[in-house]
Amino acid sequence: MSVCRITTYAMMKHIPIKYFLPVIVLLLNACETQQPAIEGAVSAPSNPPLKISVLSDPQVIDNSIRVPDQQRWIADILFEALQAMDSDRLLTPVDNNAHIRFQRVLAYDPSNEIALEGLQNIVERYLKLSAEANRRGLFEESKVLLNNARFVDDAHPGLAAATEALLAEMDSGDLFFQLDAQDFSKRSESAEQQLIDIALQARQHEAFFLITAPNDDQARWMFSVMRNAVKGYRLRGNIELASRTTIRLRISAD
Repeated sequence: MSVCRITTYAMMKHIPIKYFLPVIVLLLNACETQQPAIEGAVSAPSNPPLKISVLSDPQVIDNSIRVPDQQRWIADILFEALQAMDSDRLLTPVDNNAHIRFQRVLAYDPSNEIALEGLQNIVERYLKLSAEANRRGLFEESKVLLNNARFVDDAHPGLAAATEALLAEMDSGDLFFQLDAQDFSKRSESAEQQLIDIALQARQHEAFFLITAPNDDQARWMFSVMRNAVKGYRLRGNIELASRTTIRLRISAD
């Protein structure tokens, strides 16, 4: 019912208009509330129609390395691995060694013969270095080298024999002298005195000596000092070149 009709009805029935004031107010408020909504509905733009497209058959995109590129990549990695092997970079540095490169190749080509052989070569190199450390009495270093070999291949058949060789050298009863490399490179008096003492022990035990030095000149000087310390006695032994400066006296079992 509109406001005008309510007012007319009240006048005809002689009803005071004040009784209809609450209804008139509600109607007026309703008109004000609905008006913006009506205007909004009229002015609101219509939604654009949806466009539906029919897709063709799906296409499969292969992001893998193409065969020629993969072969070239593998060849480059193998070359770098062999270079690392030649430089004795077997497990170190962490991001630049032979082992990690061979493993990288095997991740793409698990049957790659060069990579598989390369891992075995790393183990054999560690076994050889362990044997060299044994001869010089570097037993702790030998243990580390054997552990490195086990890390690469703990099923390698040469590990058991290498471990037995280490234990045998430790129980040999031989005398081992770890010498100060800097002191001996300067040929100091203290270094010379050490050589004299070692020579006397060699004569006492009739031991066979093994001198290890970083260069031939230093090794010959070490032998000369020892020989002069025991004039009249024939020292017997060998000389090896290595980064360490050591002397081993092999004590006869007799």
